[in-house]
Amino acid sequence: MSVNTEHYDDIIIGGGKAGKTLAPALVKAGRKTALVERSLKMIGGGCINVACIPTKTMVASAEVAHTVRHSASYGVKTNAPTVDLAAVIQRKRSVVESARAANLHLLETALDHDLIIGTARFIAPKTIEVATAEGSTRHLTADRVFINTGTRPLIPSVPGLKDIGFLTSESIMELEQLPEHLIVLGSGYIGLEFAQMFRRFGSRVTVIGQREQILSSQDPDIAIAVQTLLERDGIEFLLKSKVMWADRTGDETILQIQVGDREVSLQGSHLLVAVGRSPTTDVLNLAAAGIATDASGFIQVNDRLETNVPNIWALGDINGGPQYTHIALDDYRIIKANLIDGGNRRTSDRPIPSCLFIDPELAHVGLTETEAQQQGYDIRVAKLDASAIPRARTLGKTDGLLKAIVDAKTDRILGCSLLCHAAGEMISTVQMVTQAQMPYTVLRDGVLTHPTMTEGLNLLFSKL
Repeated sequence: MSVNTEHYDDIIIGGGKAGKTLAPALVKAGRKTALVERSLKMIGGGCINVACIPTKTMVASAEVAHTVRHSASYGVKTNAPTVDLAAVIQRKRSVVESARAANLHLLETALDHDLIIGTARFIAPKTIEVATAEGSTRHLTADRVFINTGTRPLIPSVPGLKDIGFLTSESIMELEQLPEHLIVLGSGYIGLEFAQMFRRFGSRVTVIGQREQILSSQDPDIAIAVQTLLERDGIEFLLKSKVMWADRTGDETILQIQVGDREVSLQGSHLLVAVGRSPTTDVLNLAAAGIATDASGFIQVNDRLETNVPNIWALGDINGGPQYTHIALDDYRIIKANLIDGGNRRTSDRPIPSCLFIDPELAHVGLTETEAQQQGYDIRVAKLDASAIPRARTLGKTDGLLKAIVDAKTDRILGCSLLCHAAGEMISTVQMVTQAQMPYTVLRDGVLTHPTMTEGLNLLFSKL
């Protein structure tokens, strides 16, 4: 049976942050645009459905439990908290469903019937086949195609792992009973957020890391400071470790682990696999369009987000760049500037802020001390214990370490890591000064409101 081919000016495959924001902009610019999203449950993309929004909602619940547990230190006596994980999950679902509904309304208003729910694959350059949710097949062509299909949890090749019923960063957020002992495979951002969260809910937690330090992209002093804080919460770490095999007996998951030059057996009630994300490109049949990928399957792009095929772009996590929602949003801005506004924006040299949402938060922008030294900069380094910040003392949140790297020749800030309460908010102030190419003295001498956490930047840069 032949299938009619429908033609559009633009097709967007995947409605994550970049795609869902780009679609209304293209329509407003007069472009006939279709957006293909694989499921109504993924409208709005990974961020609001299975990543940023649900995890931070659960982090908030864990922080409340921790605050109640330690309320006596504030002069407020309460009973020990009882965590109702099912209620935590329901609160998370409510937040997610509200955000998803808002995104669906946005896309339906902009696209009407050109919001297509189904799975897309290339059958020729700039021609896709969509297996719709209703069971039909549609063929779509376009002058331009934008790929925004994101990533999914990466599952390592460990003997026995696929047979034991492990959790991922997505499925763990549907648990309604608290794990007795959660083993976390992975010591990066995803693993550490869940590790602290479930420890504060009441689980015993053990983190397995392959490298010598957690958070391998950070300087050792920052990584050690984070690990020390998490160990104080009661989280156990096995680093420089390799899982040899996995098994499950009754209600116990068993991991045989090589730790340095010895082997240990670790048992837990639940296993979370959090070793990274893999690109959702295997279902796209990219070969039919001639689109190049790297060895891991991420679509290769230049600094204008163009693939090797003319008039096909890749946005967000799928292009192998930093996997942050704010980067996907900026990918949209680059496309809009270049294709709608007549500009010439590139990804080159844009700042990449990040935040690890543990308590206290770890926020970072720019170079680490190690990276600055490797790049040959003559640097000055400032460090400050978070306990020196007056606001931190009033809040009883004195844990942490602030660190800044400054170019000794120009006085410009090369990078900054903030491990402290509200670090995710504070880092934006540093970033704005950096982007404006102003010297660090702007933060050292600026009149910042007292008492606030941001005032700590006065103190940090005074260390120079």
